[in-house]
Amino acid sequence: MAETTVAEVPVSSAQSMPNILVYKTPSCGCCNGWIEHLQAAGFSVEGRNLRDLMSIKQDAGVPVGLSSCHTALVEGYVVEGHVPVDQIKRMLAEQPDISGIAVPGMPIGSPGMEGPNAKPYQVISFDDSGNARVYADIDPR
Repeated sequence: MAETTVAEVPVSSAQSMPNILVYKTPSCGCCNGWIEHLQAAGFSVEGRNLRDLMSIKQDAGVPVGLSSCHTALVEGYVVEGHVPVDQIKRMLAEQPDISGIAVPGMPIGSPGMEGPNAKPYQVISFDDSGNARVYADIDPR
C-alpha cells in the first residue's frame, strides 16, 4: 500500500475534501474565522450553533484540559479548537489510532485567532483512554 503524504491530499474542490461538522456557540466570532480557514482549504463545512457545547465535547471524548471554543467532527475524528488545516489533513492522510487532535484554549496566531504578538503553540493528540501527546509544534511567527 502506497504512503500518502499531506501534499498528496487533494485540495482543489470541496467535493474532494471530507465534510466537517463544527459545533460552536452563536456568538463565537473566532469560530467563524476558523471555519473560513477550513473553507479556504477546500473543506465543506457545516456549522451548528448551540448554547452549550459541554455535552458535545463529552460525547466526543474531548479531555477537559484540551477543550476550546468549538468542536468539529470529520471522518470519525474530533478536531477541538483552532487546529491548523495542514494538521487536519495530516491526520486524515495518516489515519493514526487516536480520537482526535486539539489546540487547547485560543492561542493568538492560530487560525481564526490571527493578530499581532502571535506565539508558538502545540497541537495535541488524544485517544479514548484520555492519553494525550504533542502531535505538532506550531510557530506562526
